[in-house]
Amino acid sequence: MIKVLVVEDEPVAADAHRVYVERMPGFTVSGVVHSGGDALRFCEREPVDLVLLDFYLPDTHGLAVCRSLRAAGLPIDVIAVTSARDLALVKAAVSVGVVQYLLKPFTFASLREKLERYAEFHGASGEVTGQAEIDRALGTLRTTERQVLPKGMSAQTLEAITEVLASAADGLSAGAAATAIGASRVTARRYLEYLADNGLAQREPRYGQVGRPEVWYKPKTV
Repeated sequence: MIKVLVVEDEPVAADAHRVYVERMPGFTVSGVVHSGGDALRFCEREPVDLVLLDFYLPDTHGLAVCRSLRAAGLPIDVIAVTSARDLALVKAAVSVGVVQYLLKPFTFASLREKLERYAEFHGASGEVTGQAEIDRALGTLRTTERQVLPKGMSAQTLEAITEVLASAADGLSAGAAATAIGASRVTARRYLEYLADNGLAQREPRYGQVGRPEVWYKPKTV
């Protein structure tokens, strides 16, 4: 069994990642922690093969966690699970030993593919006969497939909603998001809920003059 540590500061997202991993044959969740310090302490005392690592942690950055793991000589692989889109950060992640990079928000299908490829790479053993076998072994970690979103959702609309949300420091309603991207309120709410469920947005009730409170969405503070 491949032992996995989930490192994610958002409790809802952390629990979702745990459930996803537990659905994968050949994987087991050794623990779930919410900070970089707790992650390092866990890895020092418990056997861990793979860390699903959020980069934006309350006490440190995920890259610092990777560097500390390497400095401690711990033979642990890391899959970055983050909303960080800066290519310079991606390059830095590769330099500190991150084997795969999964961009939030994602679905179970996207993580499943990463874990299946990692399991194939992790399970390889013996001596190769030539360069082609080395290339194939390393190639198992790579994929060119696009992220799989829930049925009826598009990457373009998700990107538009994400950008609108990022620019709304004080939050916005589904109606405001719909107006901004030229979509229906129902569509905007579905994408905002998707972001909230994946730990990239925060729900906040706003009370008006009468009736039930309206749900507003704010970008997650990192």
